[in-house]
Amino acid sequence: MRYRLVIMYLILSLAAIFTVVPFYWAVTSSFKPQSKIFERPAIFIQSFTIENYRSLLLETPFQRWLFNSMIISVSYTLLVIFFCSMGGYAFAKYDFAGKNFLFFVVLSSMTIPVWAIIIPLFMWFSRLGLINTYWALILPGSANAFGIFLMRQYIQGVPTELLDSGRIDGCSEFGIYYRIVLPVIKPAVGALAIYAFLASWNNFLSPLIFMRNPRMFTIPVGLSGFVGQKEFRYGLLMAGSVISVIPVSIIFLAMQKQLVAGLTLGAVKE
Repeated sequence: MRYRLVIMYLILSLAAIFTVVPFYWAVTSSFKPQSKIFERPAIFIQSFTIENYRSLLLETPFQRWLFNSMIISVSYTLLVIFFCSMGGYAFAKYDFAGKNFLFFVVLSSMTIPVWAIIIPLFMWFSRLGLINTYWALILPGSANAFGIFLMRQYIQGVPTELLDSGRIDGCSEFGIYYRIVLPVIKPAVGALAIYAFLASWNNFLSPLIFMRNPRMFTIPVGLSGFVGQKEFRYGLLMAGSVISVIPVSIIFLAMQKQLVAGLTLGAVKE
């Protein structure tokens, strides 16, 4: 039994090393001059400099890209939580004509790749005047099938008697959703929030197509411009990558309890 634990910890240690080493290399490279980045790697930085961060913050619109990413990701996450939780609540607790067929259609939309709808979306947004605006990145996918399915599965576990007691007490249907359902499924909402924020924060294709002004770029698109056919600014790329990880890490650490609870909820039968 003991040797199994040793093997397990050895495998986990190796996995942790393979996970940490690329990030450590990015952090150390961000504090090196451009000419020293691809030298033989060392544990400690030989030529320490903050020039990459200074150039990134003062000579590029990185701060605007960071602001764009935060506004878009936070707004998208809030819309996903609102629409998907309401959709999941309707599919879980209401009976209406065509409910099963409509839910099948919603799930079927998960099989449609984003590349198949990107051109129709671009044409539609062009007619509505939404190109080069935040709405072009916030609205698509705000009521996605995965989120609706996830919320439906968790809301099905909410006792119907609890909702009926709210109706008896005079609570409105929206009040039942807001005051009873949402607090009960808080772990699932936390898990969905992290998923939605990461999906929006790391989105590259949509900002690349819908944003024409460089000041409207998000971080992934902005950083991709540091490596081109004629110019390679790896120092700025590493510095921007390190900064872009900080907000994601803060949100994950702040909501890790909800994430773990949301992933394990319903895994054990009583």
